[in-house]
Amino acid sequence: MQLKLYNSLTGEKEIFKPILEGNVGMYVCGPTVYSNVHLGNVRTFLSFDFIYRTLMHLGYKVRYVRNITDAGHLTDDGNVDNDRFVKQTRLEKLEPMEIVQKYTVDFHKVLEMFNLLPPNIEPTATGHIVEQIELTQKLIERGFAYESNGSVYFDVLEYNKRGLNYGELSKRNIEELFANTRDLDGQGEKKNPQDFALWKKASPAHIMRWNSPWGEGFPGWHLECTAMSTKYLGEKFDIHGGGMDLKFPHHECEIAQGKACNDTAPVNYWLHANMLTMNSQRMSKSTGNYILPMQLVTGENDFFEKSFHPSIVRFCFLQAHYRSVLDISNDAMIASEKGFIRLMEAVKVLNSVTPDNGRQSEFNLNEWKNKCYDALNDDFNSPILIAHLFEAVKYIFALNEGKETISTEDFEDLKSTLHAFIFDVLGLQNIEENNNEKLDQTLKVLIELRNQARKSKNFDLSDQIRDKLLAEGIELKDGRDGTTYVLN
Repeated sequence: MQLKLYNSLTGEKEIFKPILEGNVGMYVCGPTVYSNVHLGNVRTFLSFDFIYRTLMHLGYKVRYVRNITDAGHLTDDGNVDNDRFVKQTRLEKLEPMEIVQKYTVDFHKVLEMFNLLPPNIEPTATGHIVEQIELTQKLIERGFAYESNGSVYFDVLEYNKRGLNYGELSKRNIEELFANTRDLDGQGEKKNPQDFALWKKASPAHIMRWNSPWGEGFPGWHLECTAMSTKYLGEKFDIHGGGMDLKFPHHECEIAQGKACNDTAPVNYWLHANMLTMNSQRMSKSTGNYILPMQLVTGENDFFEKSFHPSIVRFCFLQAHYRSVLDISNDAMIASEKGFIRLMEAVKVLNSVTPDNGRQSEFNLNEWKNKCYDALNDDFNSPILIAHLFEAVKYIFALNEGKETISTEDFEDLKSTLHAFIFDVLGLQNIEENNNEKLDQTLKVLIELRNQARKSKNFDLSDQIRDKLLAEGIELKDGRDGTTYVLN
């Protein structure tokens, strides 16, 4: 079975051939940490977490790089007041790096909550200013960039004159781009309206600034990812991922920078995750059709009738292919919860099944496994994989009811394969097991507090802890080896 990826650059599914056999270099554009990560971001990062897990499960050694954008950038009108970091520092009355730290921590907490694996390398834009300045100098030396009033721009027209194709990823016509673009960002500094900033001169009001050969300024957004991806993955690497909204101009500019610097396309396979909608409408703060990840998990919102465990949200997201638009609604989440519970019940039931070597089963385990792997190899098709998992769920309940049979060998194979697909590849968590672990940790804390109360001869508090736990059906038993608990 060969892995096929849908390459956004060619618009076709292609057989995946890594540059170095058995190894994968993958870069995914990370967050700009000036506010809380939103649910659409979570969908994108969760999609690439699934892709990362799948690649490893298929036997690849993966170097996964996902950056943090922690430097401010002007918006298209060039107004410093519209720089997201500047606006947030003024709003919260914090220093820029306090904003960065606050929302980087939030980003990591949210992704950990949804059981996303951390990348192998997580570089920051501010930690790679030197590399970005060096890239800018190289582009100037090669005639692809020019300095203007302390800023440096990439010359898109010159790039195309040399037989290269700005617009190849987004399938845009360069003449149309020039005709339909106004010079809002450059304010007359650019040769061409479509030229994009590699380095931007900092105005007196701009907080985040660094010294450069062209004066004090800050790097262009597109340049950051080129600098960090090529540093850790090389001038040419296997997979570059991100949200569909980054295809143009961000990823288009990355391709141009890579080709202009190194005479080679920087990436072999471009993968893009599609958008998330809610109640069939685009999520937007301005319309009020908007919810933060934590609000979905806690139930503190006006869109959903109850709270949903992060693993149920993850399960819901994975029921749509990463290239498809995913719409979430109250009904969709309730249905996902029911499906998730049934899947976990099957895992639990399987542990109590007794193999029977005497009868032949109608369930073909090898055929089922092959269908699951076919789904994974078909551009990471998570909804088809999940559909096949429920074929196994039906079989497991039939086993439990004595309507089906399984040999000892197939039993162990089914258990290990099911566990791998559910927990390692899909990244789901068994909520019941997690709750038991939390209960155990909580009781250990209470037992320690009771022991401390007894040592300080605060017997009223000690008895109070014991009696209240007993009233909840938890009996504490003191022995020579310490205190244990029994659930009644």
